[in-house]
Amino acid sequence: MTTLLIATRNAHKVGEIAAILGPAFRYLKVRGEDNLPAVVEDAPTFAGNAVKKAETIARALLLQSASRLPDAGEKFFVLADDSGLEVDALGGAPGVHSARFAAMDSGQEGNSPDTANNAKLLRLLADVPPPRRTARFRCVLALVEVDRAVPLLTPQLFEGACEGQIDLAPRGAGGFGYDPLFIPQGHSQSFAELGEDVKNGLSHRAKALAELRRWFASSHG
Repeated sequence: MTTLLIATRNAHKVGEIAAILGPAFRYLKVRGEDNLPAVVEDAPTFAGNAVKKAETIARALLLQSASRLPDAGEKFFVLADDSGLEVDALGGAPGVHSARFAAMDSGQEGNSPDTANNAKLLRLLADVPPPRRTARFRCVLALVEVDRAVPLLTPQLFEGACEGQIDLAPRGAGGFGYDPLFIPQGHSQSFAELGEDVKNGLSHRAKALAELRRWFASSHG
């Protein structure tokens, strides 16, 4: 079986990826005891951040955490994701800063609470009418194979986007991040209202993961 170490400590993201890809893979997540480095996501693009995370974790595994690597013959990959919300009326913001959107106002490091990010977004869009509140979620995945016998391989990149618009107020109790504010194109409910099964069929991450699944089928089938 192919093992994917998902380079995040975000349990929501790990669960979503596993639910979308299904049982064809074995999933591992980053654990505190792995002593893997924290990756500063300072690249100007989603692709740059995803590649940086995947390569940093893959190198650290080869150097520090050999016990986490599978037996010879088993395929092992690090999968990193960078994703965010692009709002047209804000020139594409928050973009790569989506997770730390509110914290940027005070110069704090690290991610902001979802409620704070959502509140800032609504504040900035207060005078923007519904027709101009178009936005999209974008996701870029970077996949790096980890093999003791070879140098670090070139990352494979997979991208997906989901078009929609920003609602006037949060709706729904599901999901995470900006899900309560984002209404995907063709729907009248937010991601937080639609539920996991519907979201996982049309989200930006689902589309990127579909590309990844097709790549595995064609190159490792």
